[in-house]
Amino acid sequence: MRDAVFLPLTMEAAGSCGSGLRTKAEAANRAAADCWTAMVGDCDTTGRRTLILTLHDLSEATVISGRAAIGGMVQYRRVTEAEALIDEAVREGDGEEFAEALVGYDLAVATVLSRLRSQSA
Repeated sequence: MRDAVFLPLTMEAAGSCGSGLRTKAEAANRAAADCWTAMVGDCDTTGRRTLILTLHDLSEATVISGRAAIGGMVQYRRVTEAEALIDEAVREGDGEEFAEALVGYDLAVATVLSRLRSQSA
């Protein structure tokens, strides 16, 4: 059985980045899957409460890496706005908002990672 991929663009873009970013992307993807499962089951789990911390670790690593390469302020704002939307959706237990916010987060993080990859090529 294949593992669920909640951050497909990020996972793809992180594949060619340093192992630290790849590891953080994998952790964020697992955390999103765990959170989704908890939300569907209407459970208050540690994974649901700590998702935002895991995403923030990935965000920070991504933006710190990307700042030098692309001057990441606009992307940083997009990433943090998406984080806030995810956090709100999780607190409210709103699966639809969670899914939409996760798509925005995935796109924002993957954009920075893709630009990093193209800068280093």
